Amino acid sequence: MNITLISQENGVRADQFLSQSLDNLTRSAAQKLLEAGHVLRGGKALKKNDKLKEGDEITVLIPDPTEVEILPQDIPLDVIYEDEDVIVVNKPVGMVVHPAPGHPDGTLVNALMFHCGDSLSGINGELRPGIVHRIDRDTSGLIIAAKNDAAHLALADQLQDHSLYREYEAVIIGGLKTDEGTIDLPIARHATDRKKMAINHYNGRRAVTHWTVLERFSGYTHLQCRLETGRTHQIRVHLAAQGHPVLGDPVYNGERKGFPELAGQCLHARKLSFIHPRTGERLTLECPLPDYFTATLARCAKIQ
Repeated sequence: MNITLISQENGVRADQFLSQSLDNLTRSAAQKLLEAGHVLRGGKALKKNDKLKEGDEITVLIPDPTEVEILPQDIPLDVIYEDEDVIVVNKPVGMVVHPAPGHPDGTLVNALMFHCGDSLSGINGELRPGIVHRIDRDTSGLIIAAKNDAAHLALADQLQDHSLYREYEAVIIGGLKTDEGTIDLPIARHATDRKKMAINHYNGRRAVTHWTVLERFSGYTHLQCRLETGRTHQIRVHLAAQGHPVLGDPVYNGERKGFPELAGQCLHARKLSFIHPRTGERLTLECPLPDYFTATLARCAKIQ
């Protein structure tokens, strides 16, 4: 697979540009692509220390994934909907979506492979069979997986044209001045902390989050967030950039002192709506707020 990127500034190093421009690509992974000659400018391979100019067209040759063995695991799933094409699961806090360094098993993919057998799309390769989109490990809620390639392609198109609707609820620190709004700020990998994303007006990809206040508390706000795009950590980064990080977020300074029920950020994928890839009908699914979220709301209500 080839990806074309355009540099938006002068003097940025090739490895830094790649890691900031491509979601989930670390600086070390970018350097390996460069060392292997898989990053081209004007048909010539770039090296990691090469500096880019504004307007440079960069072609990234993504190699096919190497074969790895992912074992099915009998992990309980809260299945909200399932048919021959798709499965929608209410993911608990703490579950990683797909195997990655440090999380070789116990993931949603392991559980789906046991539950679905061989009925998962292969478009995302061996590491992410069936996975159309992701939610963070410490975010709960709805996630959809495809059982065949046709369904996967149809759902991926809906992600691109924004007809796949995703709605979250969050508790944030502080109070917003208005009752609704839109955050339209580009996001890229953080320049120095590879575990974080950041607002980046030069190399970031456009990210849009719409929000509505559901309830106000003393020092906290209960929000509904609607994704127009789906960048890594998008809601968390956008709200933190407004000075109102998600409560309990360990990465973006959403302190959890006084909220022992929180294992991660107070963020739940509450609603999912998509056009069914076979029937063409719109399917809208919801799941209730989990116990940790309702306990947090109750605790916020008591704080004066």
